[in-house]
Amino acid sequence: MNNSVTSTVRLLGAGLRALLVLTLVTGVIYPLVVTGIAQALFSDQANGSEIKADGKVVGSSLIGQSYNLPLKKGQETPEPDLRWFQGRPQNGLGSNTVNTRYKLILSGATNRSADNKDLIDWVSAAKAAVVKDNSTPGYKVNPSDVPADAVTSSGSGLDPDISPRYADIQVHRIAERNGLSVVQVQKLVDEHTDGRTLGFVGEPRVNVLALNIALKDLLAKS
Repeated sequence: MNNSVTSTVRLLGAGLRALLVLTLVTGVIYPLVVTGIAQALFSDQANGSEIKADGKVVGSSLIGQSYNLPLKKGQETPEPDLRWFQGRPQNGLGSNTVNTRYKLILSGATNRSADNKDLIDWVSAAKAAVVKDNSTPGYKVNPSDVPADAVTSSGSGLDPDISPRYADIQVHRIAERNGLSVVQVQKLVDEHTDGRTLGFVGEPRVNVLALNIALKDLLAKS
């Protein structure tokens, strides 16, 4: 009987020691080592790929933002602020009380068949809005000019980037709304266009947040 109790106590003691050691190694030492390596070698990515403006963090280069006008009384859906470059549509999962623009609670892509009526209606409405919003007295946007990323959500619904083609068709509208020249605005787009990763992965892209920060800086100097 005494031997049985002694063995049990020893087993419990060994288990407790193992628990403490593993907790220390996996719960304290390992996270600290990984965090230290991440901060030393990949600090930007480890801290959320933050973008700063005027000394403040204004967003992440990995998550899109909306650029809308304040809601008017009785208005449920905000209108885009056309002084700024606009990103991709964010209603991949449709419209509901949870899935609002750039909300991390629920997001998704425009994953529907090509003959789905909801998808056809969304794309048609989005294309018409892009044509209307970006056409100016001296520049006409044709429906055939509108790229796919201007009328559909990305895989996550949170894409921070747009194609250079979509940025280009916004240039004249941005110039007109802000009293800038087309050349000035086009230069901003060109400067903020990133090529394919490693020269062959993905597609050329423009980060909308970084572009709008550059636009704000240009307006401050004008």
